[in-house]
Amino acid sequence: MATNNKRILWGVALCAGLLTACGGEDPAAQPPPGSAGPAVAAQDAADTVGAPAAQTELMREVFSYRGAGRDPFLSLLQSGDVRPLIEDLRVTSIAYDPRYPTASVAVLRDTIANEAYSVRVGDELGRLRVAEILPGEVVLVISEFGSERQEILRQRQTQERTP
Repeated sequence: MATNNKRILWGVALCAGLLTACGGEDPAAQPPPGSAGPAVAAQDAADTVGAPAAQTELMREVFSYRGAGRDPFLSLLQSGDVRPLIEDLRVTSIAYDPRYPTASVAVLRDTIANEAYSVRVGDELGRLRVAEILPGEVVLVISEFGSERQEILRQRQTQERTP
């Protein structure tokens, strides 16, 4: 008989706890008779309706595909990573510094888009990365489908006109 009473008491305590956790009122937490209890609680709830809600801060992870090349989930047709193509680029001029080769600058012209790009070692143009600038040539690394290959663009020599 004593075990049945314990089970009933545990059941009542569990129900009271669930009721409190779900937003219900705990019968033990009722205000004493004669106090304003529920009316004051209703007034407090009405006051907080017009008040601005507490702002929550949304935190999310950010992924960067910098080390692996382009984002594999973006379409090649919609992204600008396809342009410029190596076939469309011409070396216009090179300012080579023999003391500090990494400070050298090359100007590449895209013949299709009619744009000029001033590049240094390490700069990227779409899928192309400038690996080295030498006197008279620019070494580019092309990243395609997970593999890399090197291409050399040479500066065209201008011919002098003879009178």
